[in-house]
Amino acid sequence: MELTTAVTLDAVKAVVVDTLGIEDRADALDAGTPLFGSLPELDSLGVAELVVALEQRFAIEFDGDDVSAETFETLGSLAAVIEDKTP
Repeated sequence: MELTTAVTLDAVKAVVVDTLGIEDRADALDAGTPLFGSLPELDSLGVAELVVALEQRFAIEFDGDDVSAETFETLGSLAAVIEDKTP
């Protein structure tokens, strides 16, 4: 995956923070922050809610293959997928 721009990373971070309700930890999140398996809020329901929120925010569509542990491994990996899908 390619490195993401700071703008994309910040926008994805904002969606993650808002969707999961982790405003109190927002300042600690960066590209290397582990997501799936590390954030208790990011369970299967959290992933579904986050996918919908990201699709709406970025006007993209996740494929079944996009919803994987690799995609949600870190904030940076998630932002890279979003950046690749954004026209």
